[in-house]
Amino acid sequence: MTTETTAAKETGETVVSARDLRRYYRVKPSPLAPAVELKALDGVSFDLQAGKTLAVVGESGCGKSTLARLLTFIEPPTGGSMRLNGQGIESNKRSQIKDLRKHVQMIFQDPYGSLNPRKTVAAILGESLRINTRLSAAERHDRVIAMLRKVGLREEHARRYPHMFSGGQRQRIAIARALMLRPSLVVCDEPVSALDISIQAQVLNLLMDLQEELNTAYVFISHGLSVVELIADEVLVMYLGRPVEQGPKERIFGDPQHPYTQALLASTPFVDPTRRAERVALKGELPSPLHPPGGCAFHQRCPVAMDICHRQRPELTLEAGRQVACFRVQQLASNGG
Repeated sequence: MTTETTAAKETGETVVSARDLRRYYRVKPSPLAPAVELKALDGVSFDLQAGKTLAVVGESGCGKSTLARLLTFIEPPTGGSMRLNGQGIESNKRSQIKDLRKHVQMIFQDPYGSLNPRKTVAAILGESLRINTRLSAAERHDRVIAMLRKVGLREEHARRYPHMFSGGQRQRIAIARALMLRPSLVVCDEPVSALDISIQAQVLNLLMDLQEELNTAYVFISHGLSVVELIADEVLVMYLGRPVEQGPKERIFGDPQHPYTQALLASTPFVDPTRRAERVALKGELPSPLHPPGGCAFHQRCPVAMDICHRQRPELTLEAGRQVACFRVQQLASNGG
């Protein structure tokens, strides 16, 4: 780990800063159709500090996984910029990307498919150390055993293969693998959605304990808002590639402003009867990202859409302590409502 990275983690400085990140693709809907531009991600900005968690939520197709691929350098952005530990990133500079990748790791959704079935746990965890450090075999082994203990597994587990573990144990191994190099940023892509409910809380508590100990920044991608409320500090709500509401968790959950955010929260089951909001029914289906509607992308399903929503796309503005892209919210704020 570089001195710059260590300093950022110790002082709580900004680990990752994104500005207007975009990712477009040229795709052909059918063999005879002309190619069209798919805006999978269309203008995402945020700052994330060490030891904090940004949760990214929204329906399938909203751009969450595309954002994860950009943050982990799997794909370069079409536009916008990103800084990691204060260092600007040039997507065409391979040597820089190779060096930065060790500071960004990922925990995948599927604990069954993300681990190599032909390697022991010791080999899986030790591989990143073998590639990225000059530690001896004995030192790598000691690091592996120490990390296994951090995630609640035993030393003898290092000699076993992934198929010998339960889903929850495999996800603990995946978490250990992601943290072996003490990264500045960990992207968690639906890390508990494939696990039993009884195991989800254990894994979430483990993630939060490790974050407190290591001061790592998380980008947590999830469909489950009840999970997000437990782990997030900031929440980014996305719809069809664009942010519609973004701000502190307490603001988003306590007083959601955008109609889409309200609908997501209303559809989330809560045990506490006082938390059960009146259901907000969304009309229609999620529009095709290949042919998004004009104006506000949400207007076809929005229960409070106005005429301007059909013609013009709203931009994020600061309203009630968070950023919201909604003409209705802006109108109510300007009228003192």
